[in-house]
Amino acid sequence: MDNKMPNMDYDADEVINEFKEKIKWPKSEEVTAVVKPSKVPLRILISLLITAVVGGAAYYMMLPAFNIHDTQMYIYLILLVAVFIASFAFVCKANKKIERKEYVKKKSLVPLIIIGVLVAVMAIGYVTGITLFRANSYSELMQVTDGNFETDFDDISYDKVPRVDASRAHTLADQQLGSLSEYKSQYVVSANSTQINYKNTPVRVAYLEYADVFKWINNTKNGLPAYMFIDLVSQKVTAVNCVEQFGEGIKYSPTELFNEKIYRHLRFQYPTALLDVPNFEIDDNMHPYWITAVLDKKIGLFGGTDVKGVIITDALNGDSNYYDIEQVRTDADLSWIDVVYSESLLIEQYNYHGKLQNGFWNSIIFQNDVNVASSGSGNIAMDDDVWVYTGVTSSESDASNFGFILCNQRTKETRYYENAGAMEEAAQKSARDAVQNYGYYATFPILLGIDGTPTYFMSLYGDSNTVKGYAFVSLEDKTVVGTGLLDVAKSDAKALNSALENYIDALQEKGVADDVDKDNIIVDENELGSSDNNTTDTPDTNTPNTDVSTVTGEVTDIKSSVNDGNTVYYLQIEGKYYYIKVTDAMEVLLISNGDTITVEFEDSDDTFIPATSVKVG
Repeated sequence: MDNKMPNMDYDADEVINEFKEKIKWPKSEEVTAVVKPSKVPLRILISLLITAVVGGAAYYMMLPAFNIHDTQMYIYLILLVAVFIASFAFVCKANKKIERKEYVKKKSLVPLIIIGVLVAVMAIGYVTGITLFRANSYSELMQVTDGNFETDFDDISYDKVPRVDASRAHTLADQQLGSLSEYKSQYVVSANSTQINYKNTPVRVAYLEYADVFKWINNTKNGLPAYMFIDLVSQKVTAVNCVEQFGEGIKYSPTELFNEKIYRHLRFQYPTALLDVPNFEIDDNMHPYWITAVLDKKIGLFGGTDVKGVIITDALNGDSNYYDIEQVRTDADLSWIDVVYSESLLIEQYNYHGKLQNGFWNSIIFQNDVNVASSGSGNIAMDDDVWVYTGVTSSESDASNFGFILCNQRTKETRYYENAGAMEEAAQKSARDAVQNYGYYATFPILLGIDGTPTYFMSLYGDSNTVKGYAFVSLEDKTVVGTGLLDVAKSDAKALNSALENYIDALQEKGVADDVDKDNIIVDENELGSSDNNTTDTPDTNTPNTDVSTVTGEVTDIKSSVNDGNTVYYLQIEGKYYYIKVTDAMEVLLISNGDTITVEFEDSDDTFIPATSVKVG
């Protein structure tokens, strides 16, 4: 028996290293052969199919315009090339065979050059459109003419201007929707509303949105059944039922998720158009439409945004028509359109005009005649159009304005008024200080002419976001203030007139308007808040008394709404609703379902019956 032990004289680390050397993945510089994969055409076809699938999904989400002025198009094309390179490497198994990796790298040279060219085009297009080189072109995007304050504002009466802004209008619409049981659990009021002129009355229209994705699943087949119509003068809110009036709901809107999403619907119809955000509007028959500005880039590839046309889309069936901007400005049949140019675009163009009219370096160093729009803006109705109002101040943000501008949102006509005075924020603060014991806030002011005196008009509101009164502040002297409160005057009309009377008295005390005849300015209270249309289906709480009857019964349902700035309660007894304002019967605040009440009312066969008094028990 051989008892000799085997030779154990070896280095284990050396053996392991030799093994690793045999199986290791070689470095790129160590590979001398570039192996072409088999069936290259098939692999290219598969890569193209993968790219098409990913590209289709990306296009559906990104929705770029196939337009050289759209930066999204360049990003989309770069994405497609990158996806093709990655998918070709994957189907060639370049991650597993280094000799194929080298082949893919060599074949990717052309796609990488394409990406480089796209990036270079974007860079050159951007540089050729910057204000440093094109200051004069930017300053000429908007033409500004001088306006005459007394002439232009002569027909704008304080009783016909909006008394609530967008935020307060949304609150009123939300309260009204909450009182309508058929809508409130399925829909919410969109925060995006459009101020328009409807038959010479300033109103806001807001579309509804599905409350959540499950409500969308449940209702998208029939679309949105209604939209909200807010009269900014009377503060009446109406849910306009499209199904009842037009036979179908709103099928195309931003709240949809797939092909009926309005922006996606427009992109498929106009694949090359640069689209602005669609505005929700109605025509004179209250038919809902989407008004979408088609944009153009006039400076370089991506600079100098302007509007070249408008797409009008039927919100019910999705039919669209394109109109050139000049036709929109001049065609009487299209005069119902109010918002083509967005506030942000108009103010941006004015700032270019104000800052760059004397050159780029002047706007930075010398700043001669440099001015910009102030920090806020509002809307007024004039010449049956909606105009954007904003003050004009220096680029160094002085404490006062030295003028203001009006910009027409349909035609882009812009007028400058050289009326110096307090900035809008200062006027708001003066109004708040005048009612500081109430803790009210002030809306962004609207500029009016009171007996030829430039005057800021504001609504006052509290924590409930509802109107509590009104204020007038002199543009030239912010210490001249007149206020009127609903709690004191007991009615919206009296509060408005009280504010104006107090303001005129303050003007006279300052010696600004000694010979003002109040009777020629103050509007009769019976006319205040009236509209020239009969669009709301809100019950009229001022119906004169006829025969008075009584009913006693159990309350089976309670609803509420806001009409003319007043909260109205609707109490259901024996299948009929009896309504009354809170200010006429404070007891309604204490009534709950199941309570027994006695209601005095005027004889009527309507479902909604005006009550004259309500008693509990």
